[in-house]
Amino acid sequence: QLQASGGGLVQAGGSLRLSCAASGFTFSNNAMAWFRQAPGQEREFVAAISWWRGTRTSYADSVKGRFTISRDNARNTIYLQMNSLKPEDTAVYFCAADYRVPITVASKPQYWGQGTQVTVSS
Repeated sequence: QLQASGGGLVQAGGSLRLSCAASGFTFSNNAMAWFRQAPGQEREFVAAISWWRGTRTSYADSVKGRFTISRDNARNTIYLQMNSLKPEDTAVYFCAADYRVPITVASKPQYWGQGTQVTVSS
């Protein structure tokens, strides 16, 4: 299972770091990703990181240069460092894991976290 945390309320321009702790499966063998869903909108891709050493990352255009995804296999955890936050980043953020890549909503990832709320005030 996946447990996301670290969300909260922050002013525009601020930063947050989300965490997603994994258990019950071989974490290092899985690619990991973050998605988000704003009210009334579909869930969308935010960032992904490859399995094992996480040498490959990808980002949605809307967050490139502001967000950074990373992984710590010793802690079975991924992170999403979010800087220069904007009101349009407000959403529930979900983490996902799968050995199949790329991880997308349509691919129905093997594991989903429960989500953590991020609210950015203007």
